[in-house]
Amino acid sequence: MDIFFQKLKTIALDSSLRNRILFVIGALVIFRFVGNIPIPGVDEARLASFLAGSQFFGLLNIFSGGGLSNLSILMLGVGPYITASIIMQLLTMIFPKLKEMYQEDGQLGRRKFAQYSRLLSLPLAALQAFGLLFLLRQQGIIVEAGLFAHALDIIVVSAGAIFLMWLGELMTEYGIGNGISILIFAGIVASAPTQLSQLYFSFTPADAPLYLGFIAVALVIVAGVVIITEAERPIPVTYAKRVRGMKVYGGGSTYLPLRVNQAGVMPIIFALSILLFPQMVVSFLSGIDNATIASIAGTLSAILQNQWVYGSFYFVLVFLFTYFYTAVTFDPDQISTNLQKSGAFIPGVRPGPSTSDYLGKILLRLTLVGALFLAVIAVLPLILQAFTGVQALAIGGTSLLIVVSVVIDFVKQLDAQLSMREY
Repeated sequence: MDIFFQKLKTIALDSSLRNRILFVIGALVIFRFVGNIPIPGVDEARLASFLAGSQFFGLLNIFSGGGLSNLSILMLGVGPYITASIIMQLLTMIFPKLKEMYQEDGQLGRRKFAQYSRLLSLPLAALQAFGLLFLLRQQGIIVEAGLFAHALDIIVVSAGAIFLMWLGELMTEYGIGNGISILIFAGIVASAPTQLSQLYFSFTPADAPLYLGFIAVALVIVAGVVIITEAERPIPVTYAKRVRGMKVYGGGSTYLPLRVNQAGVMPIIFALSILLFPQMVVSFLSGIDNATIASIAGTLSAILQNQWVYGSFYFVLVFLFTYFYTAVTFDPDQISTNLQKSGAFIPGVRPGPSTSDYLGKILLRLTLVGALFLAVIAVLPLILQAFTGVQALAIGGTSLLIVVSVVIDFVKQLDAQLSMREY
């Protein structure tokens, strides 16, 4: 407890750190304020019934920070930017220059890479805004007001997505933690009171075992996320001794920490972004005035709405994206080269390709554990919802996973800032 109060005192006395935290709080206030500005011509009753009957749009509503529940100008959330980031990271596997820019060109290369992601976000935001607004107009949720009004809504919603991307980047630069993740966290937390109130008012004594079971599962998920996030495999590293004149340099030993879950929460976000896109396309095609296209779209929609099909795709995507993101962010060849240049080696392993192969094999086994954990946690709420029929439980697991991961990352970065100021 004394350490906690000491940290609070350090934050209060250090103007730079205090300003960073206040900036994050101020940005979140702006995010919630702008997120309550709706686009005109919304039928609120139809919107509420439409969202209540669709798990797909329920998830989309969470990642838009609740902006979809009232069709605010931020209804797309950070979805376009996340989709653009996924596309850019996929392109690193195709174009070596992009991979070199992202992994080897340092901070300048990462800034260029991020700039390309931002530029790609604009056309993606316009495309997603067009598809979503067209679908909502088909459902009668938005009152039809002509071509000009539709074009204006697309511009406003696209601008809202770009504004949110800009706000997240500012939070990353001038605040603490990853701004985009914090915005998603804020959207999930903002929707929590509504979900809890629904569970409270629908509670009956017969539901007590179900609710207690859900609380137990939530505690297990929190404990599992913390354990997997903090777990790491230390690889011993020894620095060779160098003799210069009458002095001996180096010769120390340390270790290289390989995390069980190198990717963090990003595979969950990537998988949801990929899953949301085909469902939006199918919903758009189902409203086209063509019997054949509408029939095909209806069949595909029924397949995608099937819990087992949806859960299987979700599991596989989370599993694959965990390996993909780990491969993008951690390159054994580069680590091996850096160790060799600094005169370091892993005891019992030859420098160069042998070290790279050794690290790759260990990382492959570690990532298997992390990928299976993330995939199981992602689909566990869907399994619970299939057995219980409670819609709120279907969203809880993924939301809890993201919330816990973001909180852990934020606390770590805050501790790093405090440690830096102590030294």
